[in-house]
Amino acid sequence: MPDVLASIVVFLVALPLCMGIAIASGLPAEYGLLTGIIGGLVVGFLQGSPLQVSGPAAGLAIIVWDLVQKHGHAKLAVVVMIGGAIQLAAGLLRGGRWFRAVPPSVVHGMLAGIGVLIFSSQFHVMVDDKPQGSGLDNLIAIPLAVWKAIAPDGNAPHGYAALVGIITVAAMLTWSRFAPGRLRPLPGALVGVAVATLVASVLDLPIQRVAVPDSLWATVMLPTAEAARGLLDPALWAAGLMLAVIASAETLLSAAAIDRMHNGPRTQHDRELAAQGIGNLLCGAVGGLPMTGVIVRSSANVQAGATSRRSTILHGAWMLILVSSLPMVLRWIPVASLAAVLVVTGYKLLNLAELRQLRRFGRGEVATYLITLVGIVSLDLLKGVLLGLALAIGRLLWRLSHLDIELQDNPAAQRATLTLRGSASFLRIANIAEALDRVPAGRALHIRVEELDSLDHATLELLTSWTKQHRARGAEVVIDGDVLTERLRAGRHGASPIPSASGGQPEPV
Repeated sequence: MPDVLASIVVFLVALPLCMGIAIASGLPAEYGLLTGIIGGLVVGFLQGSPLQVSGPAAGLAIIVWDLVQKHGHAKLAVVVMIGGAIQLAAGLLRGGRWFRAVPPSVVHGMLAGIGVLIFSSQFHVMVDDKPQGSGLDNLIAIPLAVWKAIAPDGNAPHGYAALVGIITVAAMLTWSRFAPGRLRPLPGALVGVAVATLVASVLDLPIQRVAVPDSLWATVMLPTAEAARGLLDPALWAAGLMLAVIASAETLLSAAAIDRMHNGPRTQHDRELAAQGIGNLLCGAVGGLPMTGVIVRSSANVQAGATSRRSTILHGAWMLILVSSLPMVLRWIPVASLAAVLVVTGYKLLNLAELRQLRRFGRGEVATYLITLVGIVSLDLLKGVLLGLALAIGRLLWRLSHLDIELQDNPAAQRATLTLRGSASFLRIANIAEALDRVPAGRALHIRVEELDSLDHATLELLTSWTKQHRARGAEVVIDGDVLTERLRAGRHGASPIPSASGGQPEPV
C-alpha cells in the first residue's frame, strides 16, 4: 500500500515535468510522456537504485534543444540510441565508477549552468514568445520579455501568458509554504499548473495550450533507413558520447543523494547504468527524449514512503493510462504554465547553497564551479564542462607537482632546518637535492615533513641516501618521528628504513 500511494505522488510530480521538459527541448509534449512511461515501466524493473525514478531531465533539455536545431528529431533519436548503447556497454563492463569520478565542483557547476539556461530560455516561453537562441542572448533579452508582458503589441498574448506564468509560480510557492498537513504530499508544480489551467479556462484566455494527439502510439517515431545512416556520422557519435557521460553523471549523482535519504538497499551502480542504457535505447527507438535518474521525482518517491521499485513502475502505469484514455485533459494546460514550472526548476538548479558548501574546500573548487557555469552559459554545454574538467585536472596536476622548500640556516647554533610543504615527488627531486646540497658540511639538520601531502619512493631514496652520507661526515640529522612512522616506513615505500621516534618527537638519525 505505501508503494501505491507513493506512485500516485510521483505520477503527479512527473506529469507536468515530462511535458514541460519536452516543450523546452523543442519537441511536442507527448515525447516527454513517452520517456516517462519507459522510465517507469521498463527501467523501473531493471534499475540498480530501487527507489530512484527515471524520466526526461531538465538538465538535458538544453542539449536536446541544440541537437534538434542542428540535426532534427530523426537524428536526435539516433543520438539517444548511441548514448544508450554507450551506457549499456559501460554498465556491462563495470564502468559505473568512472562516471562517478567527475569532480563535484564540475557536476554542480554543470547543473547550475543548465539551470541558468533553462531559466533564461523558459522565461521567454512563459510569455508565449520564442527563446532567442544562445544562453547569453536569452539572458540579455529577459528585460525585453518583461516589456512585452507589460506592454504587448496589438493582439499579442504576451500579457495574458505572463499572467498565467505568474499565477503558476505564486501557487507553487504558496503551496510549498502553506499547504495543509494532509495535502502536503501533493506536489506544488501540479497545484500551480492546475490553478493556472483553471484561471485560463474560466477567462478563456487566448494563449497557447499543450497539443497532444488522440493516440500516443500514433506519435511513435521508429528509426528510418535515412536516420540509421547517421550511425556513420562522427558528429552524432560525439553527441551520443556527450549525452551518455552527462546523463550517467546526473543519474549516479542522483542515486548517491537518494541513498542518503533511506535505509534500504544501496545502489548497484553498474546495474543502474546498464538499465539507463536500455531505457535510452528504447527512448531513441520510439523518438522519445533521453532519460536520466532525476532527483526531484526520486526524492518525492522516498518522502512519500516508497519501499520498493513497485512505486516507480506504477507511476509509469498511471501515466500510460492517463495519456491513453484521457488526452483531452492535457490539452487544457497552458504552455506558459509549464514554462513557469521550468523557470522555478531552473532557479533551483542554480542552487547557490552548493557554492557555499564548495567554499569550505577552498577557492579552487569555487573557481572550477564558476568556470564551468560561465562556460556553459557563454559557450555551450560541452565546452563549459570541458573547461571545468580541464581546470580540475590542472589543479590536480599543480597540487601533485607543487612543493614549497624552505631552508633556514643558523650558523651561530650550527643548526639548519629544511621544511617541505606540498607534494614531494620525482618532479621536484632536483630542487630538494639542491636545498640539501646547500647545507654546510657538519651542520646539524632538522628536516620537517609534517606538512607534506604526499611523498614518493624517489624522494624517500634521496632523503635516505643523503642522511646516511651526512651522518657519515659526523653530522646530526633530525626528522619528525610521527610523520616518518606514517609516511616513510620502509615496508610501505620499499626503501631502507630511517629510524624514527614512536612518540612523535624528533630523533637523531
